[in-house]
Amino acid sequence: MSLEGTTVVHRRYVPHSHAHYGGNLVDGAYSLALFGDAATELCIRTDGDEGLFAGYGTVTFHAPVHAGDVVEVTARIVRQGTRSRTVEFTCHVTCRGNPGRGPSAADVLDPPVLAVSATGTVVVPAP
Repeated sequence: MSLEGTTVVHRRYVPHSHAHYGGNLVDGAYSLALFGDAATELCIRTDGDEGLFAGYGTVTFHAPVHAGDVVEVTARIVRQGTRSRTVEFTCHVTCRGNPGRGPSAADVLDPPVLAVSATGTVVVPAP
């Protein structure tokens, strides 16, 4: 059975406690941790095991992620080996705080902004 194309989507509000740099900027490791969570669910759904992350082939930071954003992370299997799975990841900002309108104001971004993309390999136990 081909697992290619199997996709998992996670959405998350980025809390202000994760702001790491000036301007409420969140470090890139935040998105990579979300990619790991999505990969874990993907492995559970396809192989009944959490699997192990073997490494990233590419990681590209396209736009900043800020505290107060809502992000959507997608993980999709693009290649299936016997025990390995190549996964494409994206992190899009779907909502962003707008303090110019008020302290709790926010806007839906249409279209969402691509913040991070990556490819990685996960490994699962032999069947």
